[in-house]
Amino acid sequence: MGQKDKTEVKPLETVEPIGKRVLIRKDEDKKETKGGIRLPDNIEIPTITGRIVAISTEVQNSPDIPLSQYDKVLFNPKGAIPVDFEGDNRLFVVEIEHVVAVFRKS
Repeated sequence: MGQKDKTEVKPLETVEPIGKRVLIRKDEDKKETKGGIRLPDNIEIPTITGRIVAISTEVQNSPDIPLSQYDKVLFNPKGAIPVDFEGDNRLFVVEIEHVVAVFRKS
């Protein structure tokens, strides 16, 4: 008789930073200079900007830390811990001390 198609649904995995940390999705490295010169595939201009994907409860509850989800930030990549979560590996857990600037529209 008709057998039901059993597709296994995997639970969605999330990353939640703990302590004074945020989860940042790093912007893609640039393959072209500001002047429009296309770089070879093996050369990229590294970026140190990204968007905050998630913030820890401690950061969220601290009135002294002016960061929130979806903020565009500049961060020190030496203090960033890569999260092997996606194929392109652009997620990083970053302590707030390594977030050096936030971009705001005036």
